[in-house]
Amino acid sequence: MFAVLVVDDDMRVARINAAYVEKVPGFEVAARAHSAGEALELLSAHPVDLILLDHYLPDENGLDLVRHLRRRGDLTDVIMVTAARDLATVQAAMRLGALQYLVKPFTFGALRSRLEAYGSLRRSLETGGEAEQAEVDRIFGTLASAGTPNALPKGHSPTTAELVRQVLRSADGPLSTQQIADLAGISRQTAQRYLKLLDRTGRVTLALRYGETGRPEHRYAWRPSDRPPDRPSDRPSNESDRPDGTDRPNGT
Repeated sequence: MFAVLVVDDDMRVARINAAYVEKVPGFEVAARAHSAGEALELLSAHPVDLILLDHYLPDENGLDLVRHLRRRGDLTDVIMVTAARDLATVQAAMRLGALQYLVKPFTFGALRSRLEAYGSLRRSLETGGEAEQAEVDRIFGTLASAGTPNALPKGHSPTTAELVRQVLRSADGPLSTQQIADLAGISRQTAQRYLKLLDRTGRVTLALRYGETGRPEHRYAWRPSDRPPDRPSDRPSNESDRPDGTDRPNGT
């Protein structure tokens, strides 16, 4: 059984992430922490196998916490689970030895695949002995392949998802669901499913266009990679990404 410390400043998100971990066979939550200082105290008293670590913490960021651990010789494995998507943070996490980097919001399936890959990696390494090149390649590829292409929710096609992304990237401005469906050559209902997924994962911006009568029209545009996701208060009030413990995106 792998013991996991869940670190997130948002108590609700920490609770949901902990519930996700408990649903994966072979993993148990040893504790939850909501700051770097609290995490350091818990780790000093009760070592764990793995830390699920948010980057945005109230006292210092998650990578600073990892630096503290490494300086004192603590090599506990780390998987980042955070809304931080800038490449500088991703690169720093890699250099500090984070085994995976999961961007919020994410589904239970996305986290499960990474935990299962981590468990497989640990079991491979605990056998001891020497490894031939093929075994080394398999070990290094275990975590790299986690979550792809299965990171998409059930019933979503990578080909269709990429088609919708290409339409949005090449557009000169925001598009309606029907316009995207027509350009992609898919039904409006299918386009709507993929647009909701892209919206939940922060890859599109969503605005409402009000006409003279009827309901407002949703219009979507591709979000540049260097632009952070909207805060909840910036989003239309009828759009909700609140996780509920099911296989829906989780994060803040």
